[in-house]
Amino acid sequence: MSTALAGAPTPAAPPGPAARRTPPTPDDPLLHPDPATAAEHAGTEAVLRCWARETGARPDPAGRLTVPVLGGAAHLTAPVRHWSPTGRHRFGPVTVTTGPGGPAAPVDAVTATALLARTLTDRPEPGRIADLAARVADSVARTAEILAHHRTTPDPAGTSPFLRAEQALLLGHPLHPTPKSRDGLGPAQSRAYSPELHGSFALHWYAVDRTLLASDSATGTAAETLTAELLGDPRLLPPGTAALPLHPWQARELALRPAVAALLDQGLLHDLGRHGDPWHPTSSVRTVTRPGTPWMLKLSLGLRITNSRRENLRKELHRGTEVHRLLETGLGAEWQAAHPGFDIVRDPAWIAVDHPGLPDPDGLSTVLRHQPFGPHDRAVCLAGLLAERPTDRLDSHLGRIVAALAARSGRTPATVTAEWFLRYLDAVVLPILWFDGRAGIALEAHQQNTLVLLDRDGWPTGGRYRDNQGYYYRASHAERLTARLPGLGSTSDTFVPDHVADERFAYYLGINHVLGLIGALGAQQLADEEVLLAALRRFLAGPRAAATGSTLPAHLLTAPTLRCKANLLTRLHGLDELVGPVETQSVYTDLANPVAGA
Repeated sequence: MSTALAGAPTPAAPPGPAARRTPPTPDDPLLHPDPATAAEHAGTEAVLRCWARETGARPDPAGRLTVPVLGGAAHLTAPVRHWSPTGRHRFGPVTVTTGPGGPAAPVDAVTATALLARTLTDRPEPGRIADLAARVADSVARTAEILAHHRTTPDPAGTSPFLRAEQALLLGHPLHPTPKSRDGLGPAQSRAYSPELHGSFALHWYAVDRTLLASDSATGTAAETLTAELLGDPRLLPPGTAALPLHPWQARELALRPAVAALLDQGLLHDLGRHGDPWHPTSSVRTVTRPGTPWMLKLSLGLRITNSRRENLRKELHRGTEVHRLLETGLGAEWQAAHPGFDIVRDPAWIAVDHPGLPDPDGLSTVLRHQPFGPHDRAVCLAGLLAERPTDRLDSHLGRIVAALAARSGRTPATVTAEWFLRYLDAVVLPILWFDGRAGIALEAHQQNTLVLLDRDGWPTGGRYRDNQGYYYRASHAERLTARLPGLGSTSDTFVPDHVADERFAYYLGINHVLGLIGALGAQQLADEEVLLAALRRFLAGPRAAATGSTLPAHLLTAPTLRCKANLLTRLHGLDELVGPVETQSVYTDLANPVAGA
């Protein structure tokens, strides 16, 4: 979905060097001793980043971002602490002034959001602005809770590297206006269900009459056999039923839905309650893991998290098993031969309920995802690796790795960071390009969907992709793909025109993933973004990228603008990214391409 921006400012001249990079100082607003104040600043900063990206706004020569609001009757102003060519800006405290020479008053995240939102459309809908502002308030409050927890509570002993990275996203998506909003989650539930608060909980279980059972498994073992093993006590299951694991929040909400309540009353569903050892939420909140178990579970969860309610759609269930079967036709072996360090975390089984009175999504479905990582494997979510941790200092897991590598080798952190980045391009980005060019499948490889494998010193050696939603089968490859697996896409609704795959791939891998990585390294003062952009250009223009056959390298090198998801506008339009055709699930705008800017 595209949209015009009403009242978008005319881009100013590029900022001078002082506005572009300001060294970190002890008085960084994110390190304010009051977690609520630090969270307010994080929320305001995220909204300003969205505004700058989605309108093309730039700082003035004095290094300030100034936005006319209320029809020009007032101005929002923020000093620029770091201006990023990839969009990962840092700002100082935001103020509002009214009238010429009027006093500057501090502005909180909710007020800034409401004022900026009104400038984005000719006819703003008050209800949507109010909803957006409420979700910003919710996100800020949860961020404050998270920061307070981490400033007083150490990470649990014995946590695996995988789970530690899943729990590290204290501030959330840096270019989303409501990164920590979880609409409908109460305080006690937040403590139990939030990965950042080290939450854990026993699963809630339903028993499904087998006349209503829907399932599939590409593992050689039926999905209902796998879930019965996870339940652990076969005596709990009434005769003729199968075990369906549910998120506890979802189970409570499901009982209030008339169609589900009727099935419970009729004895076609049985509420078994909570059972078993605790499971731990990962960065997606609804996907859970349990140490010593070969499975993760992607549960349905009707909470609004970032842009969507997180209930599994039936086509997504089919997509997971379908991709597993497709890779097992020999495609996975070809990929591994070219890039042995990379693979997809498989979603090879699912279990759900079929009944004509239930909608899609119905909230009664669960995906079984392989858990391929041992307790000592350094397989970490890229977003968690880069996440800023404003506790006693402002750093990240990757920042600590770079510092250790630099100290050990006697090189500068900037030199180590550049080498780490180049190794990452070979280990993680190149295989994703191969899968696009050779297989005709573009992956929705944003930072949270991407796991990087680290060696004992912290260098990247490989990666994994995870997500049964984010596959785009290119229409141009339909004949070859369906020859491998007849019927491919018939139930998963995964084939898209190439221009749609191009747009989404360029955003998710190009902008969110790679440019987001560069932006994080620059904002954390680990490297100069322009140096990393030059390294990216050499990689994209090199023979190994060309050999993948993907069109993305040439597009990133030559396109003056890139189509970019606009999270602020998507939220302002009230869109759910899991609803409707792929082409209209989000708002996309044009972004000046920093890769082609040299």
